[in-house]
Amino acid sequence: MADEREPTTESPGRIAGIDYGTARIGVALTDRERRIVSPWDNYRRGDERADAEYFRGLVAGEGVVLFVVGLPVHLSGRESEKSGEAREFGKWLQEVTGVPVEWFDERFTSQEADEVLAAGRLSGRKRAERRDKLAAQIMLNAYLESDRSGRQPRGLDED
Repeated sequence: MADEREPTTESPGRIAGIDYGTARIGVALTDRERRIVSPWDNYRRGDERADAEYFRGLVAGEGVVLFVVGLPVHLSGRESEKSGEAREFGKWLQEVTGVPVEWFDERFTSQEADEVLAAGRLSGRKRAERRDKLAAQIMLNAYLESDRSGRQPRGLDED
């Protein structure tokens, strides 16, 4: 079966996974070969100008060529109200950085991140400091695994 992905998905460079939130955004990054995903940052949102500066700096400083924004969906697979917010954020992100955006189902990533952090016996505060970037890492790992399997990435289609 032919690979129908956009050429940008195969462009050299890093992929940034985004765990969208209204107050904080978890960021994870792949290495340049896209084999390893690391939690990168929990960005505390500012105003629109500060947010744009942060993400433009991430693109320029880290060589990001694709953003994968997590979509919080219901157990049924239907999109939630937060999914709409994440889609709007992704559109804004693409506009301000010029970097393509794909969306990916992030169900259970925050729960999985909480379980991993609880097993590490971290305090509630330390867990909160790491949760969003770990959730972004888990989501981006799942994206890469689905991508590497030879199937289309499991991003959700826009309505």
